[in-house]
Amino acid sequence: MSKDPLKYFRPEARDLVDQFAQGMLELEKGQAAAVAVQRLLRVAHTLKGAARVVKQTEIASRAHAIEDALLPFRDSEQPVAREQLDAILEHLDDIGSRVGALGQSGQLGQSGQGEQTAQRKSDLDEAAKTVRTDVAEADAVLDGVAETHALLNRLRSTAQAMERTRHLTELLAAQLAPLGGQGVRGSGAVPSRRTAIAAELIRKFGVIERDFGSTIDQMDRELRQLREAAERLRLVAAGTLFIALERTALDSARALGKKVEFEGRGGDIRLDAHVLETIQSGLIQIVRNAVAHGIETEDDRVKAGKAPTGRISVQVARRGRQIVFVCHDDGRGVDLEAVQRLATERGLLNEVGGKTDAQNLVQLLLKGGISTSASVTDVAGRGVGLDVVRESVERLGGEVVVHTERHHGTTIELVIPPSLASMDALVIEAEGTDGIPITTSIPLESVRSTLRVAPNEISSASQGHTIVYDRQAIPFVPLVAALEGAAWSPHRSWTAVVVAGGEGLAAVGVDRMLGASRIVARPLPQHLSASAVMAGASLDAEGNPQLVLDPEGLVGAAARSSAPDIGHKAADRPILVIDDSLTTRMLEQSILESAGYDVDVAISAEEGLEMLRAKRYALILVDVEMPGMDGFSFIERIRGDALFHDIPAILVTSRVSPDDLQRGRNIGANGHIAKSEFDQAELLVMIEKLTR
Repeated sequence: MSKDPLKYFRPEARDLVDQFAQGMLELEKGQAAAVAVQRLLRVAHTLKGAARVVKQTEIASRAHAIEDALLPFRDSEQPVAREQLDAILEHLDDIGSRVGALGQSGQLGQSGQGEQTAQRKSDLDEAAKTVRTDVAEADAVLDGVAETHALLNRLRSTAQAMERTRHLTELLAAQLAPLGGQGVRGSGAVPSRRTAIAAELIRKFGVIERDFGSTIDQMDRELRQLREAAERLRLVAAGTLFIALERTALDSARALGKKVEFEGRGGDIRLDAHVLETIQSGLIQIVRNAVAHGIETEDDRVKAGKAPTGRISVQVARRGRQIVFVCHDDGRGVDLEAVQRLATERGLLNEVGGKTDAQNLVQLLLKGGISTSASVTDVAGRGVGLDVVRESVERLGGEVVVHTERHHGTTIELVIPPSLASMDALVIEAEGTDGIPITTSIPLESVRSTLRVAPNEISSASQGHTIVYDRQAIPFVPLVAALEGAAWSPHRSWTAVVVAGGEGLAAVGVDRMLGASRIVARPLPQHLSASAVMAGASLDAEGNPQLVLDPEGLVGAAARSSAPDIGHKAADRPILVIDDSLTTRMLEQSILESAGYDVDVAISAEEGLEMLRAKRYALILVDVEMPGMDGFSFIERIRGDALFHDIPAILVTSRVSPDDLQRGRNIGANGHIAKSEFDQAELLVMIEKLTR
């Protein structure tokens, strides 16, 4: 018999209490009361029966009392009254406390509040160990999958050997076939029998080979699915935090006579259980503080022109390599004057060098010991709060960032370094410098587009290489150059992935795209000195590590990628663009400014002449077909003016007939660019030559 009679009851009871908490939240929001009541009655009945089996009479009695409170509303569409809800919550809190305090003996602590609290903490630690044990078991499954995949690869070698054996059999049959047709007297039966046996052997080998190959392929698919399932088991959805946080918000508001609404976003992001376990206490404290110190009373909110009900939100998001928990309330904001006054009274300003700016005052709050609450309650007033947040985040190696605005609320960001995280990713491949393909992944949420880039669409400029995407020039860098700093040729075609980062967009050149996949990203070891473009690693179906790229790092690497020195600063050579088309003007300006040139634009030849009189330009790009003075006439005008006759001018035109090109040369144009075959690389090379 098990030494722990409650081994199965404890996790079941915790799950039932969580279901109760979710159902109560639905009731308090007024959602389908009858449906919610029916579900809660089933949960209460299950908990009551399970508690009686393991002789937990107090828990069973409380569950029975909840049933009695809910029964009058089972077939009613009327919302459950506040008094009944409070009574049910009181029963539920008692059940939760008793379940949390259950020890190995199945008895509640009998040595006072301190010991009971210690027992609850011990039980929470036990729950955490259960989560970690589950993770360890998932790791064991993953290791087994990897080993099985290795064996499967050996079977593929066997399949190849079978194929070679079949070929030998076919050769043998071909050698025997002539013997069967010689018609030698007295020996014809034997060769015919040999030929028949060889043919049957070939047939059998074919069947075995097909079945063997089909089985291996099926096993490979099953193992891949098993790996994906095991990877998911290692992670917990961030949304599991939201029930406890919403319960905290509503309970705290009710205790203080306030009204709040809670919203959780990003709950489908799956994270390492250890991260959620560690961060939960900090998030609960932030929500409690938001209600106590941030959200005003209904009367105060109405006087301030706000909705009577305060809003608190918690969003979980990925930001580059990091996970960010963003907690926001629309309350009064942190009373920095009160913080400064209390810090001065207690002599705490020395801890921040005597500085009283907002950031330093917030840092004092994070250290604890200061409360802006006028009185001590169960919710606030002890000066212990944000220090709990700081401590939980520091255990994960993260940081707390606080933004507050008087009368508009407070935002607290918990920025956590990389850990296990599940994400959709685009799997890509590039040829390494040693000829071995490099397979990596980019988080799919950062991918904006994929496109094919021809050599003439890659421009070399002072700030690096660029391509045009969505009418703007963006940096371009091949993946192998970003990872290994390898030299590369712009005179070939690339498949480009357009990636979004904090600094903007960049295009990354790859050789192949292998499709989208759900991956589990792992942080790189702390001692490993890795490139800024690496965010972590994932494992493929066979257990081999693959790099996961950081979108922020990729954009930065593309922006820093160098190009050949073009002699002197392009910014010292201002260029005038004249075109009546907004699209063409913006495209040309974007390309030239990305190359480092100072660019001015004019919408007509007449405006261009006025700008020439006010500023000296190194070169002019002018459209041919414009209302009023056209491009041909413009160049004729400046060639006849002693002040402007030496300024190089390039025609940008859709008229490319031999007569038009010759006319341009005759009037003194230094070159032309055909709009129908616009080549930004050719344009930049032409400008570089003309402005030296």
